[in-house]
Amino acid sequence: MLGLANLSLLVLFPVAWVAPLARAGLLPFFGLDEISVLSGVASLWESDKALAILVVLLAMALPLLKTLWLAAIHLGRAGPRALPVLTALSKLAMADIFLIAVYIVVAKGVGVGRIETAWGLWLFTFCVATSMLVTHLTKKKLDP
Repeated sequence: MLGLANLSLLVLFPVAWVAPLARAGLLPFFGLDEISVLSGVASLWESDKALAILVVLLAMALPLLKTLWLAAIHLGRAGPRALPVLTALSKLAMADIFLIAVYIVVAKGVGVGRIETAWGLWLFTFCVATSMLVTHLTKKKLDP
């Protein structure tokens, strides 16, 4: 069951990257633009390539790599000796939640515009929480 939950993340993470995380607008009476992980990275790429690369690594590549590493463990390709790498990946992949929280806090703190959370934020949060739970249960199962 853990393996199936983990493998579902290989589909759900990419969906969450293109799904709208939030809708933001400068003034209340103008339309709102949708913000996704990918649109955020594209916007960052225009202004700060180093930060865009960091976000891609921490919010996209490492969570996916962690999911693949867990799949290797669940499929018997990696044993308990793989746990230290999984622990390191888990710590680095946690940065995605922090980054999204920072963006929302900054956007709300400006006070000029408005921001509304969208379904993609819930999906992305679900993916990260599921990944954390699967990782915890896998470690508990392998570490006596």
